[in-house]
Amino acid sequence: MERIAMIGNLAIAALKSGVCLELRYDGFSRVVEVHAVGISTAGNPCMRVYQVRGGSVSNEPVGWKMMTLDKAFSMHLTEEESFAPREGYAPNDRGMSTIFAQI
Repeated sequence: MERIAMIGNLAIAALKSGVCLELRYDGFSRVVEVHAVGISTAGNPCMRVYQVRGGSVSNEPVGWKMMTLDKAFSMHLTEEESFAPREGYAPNDRGMSTIFAQI
């Protein structure tokens, strides 16, 4: 649980500082813009992101994703500017029952 809290704090730092986050998720390297961090309606720590590049299980390298924090590894802040909020962003994400931070 401590690792997940640390990942959540890093995601919030990316959101607040306006930079992209690079991470490994589902076996792929990805660069994302964090829009919200919280708890999903299924009860999992998560983040709503816009993926700007990288791999994907769904073969969609760009676009909106809900990522659970327990699947995120090797996460670090980049110096790349985030262009959040992206078109289609909806505050107070309905996929989250609790939101810790959002744009």
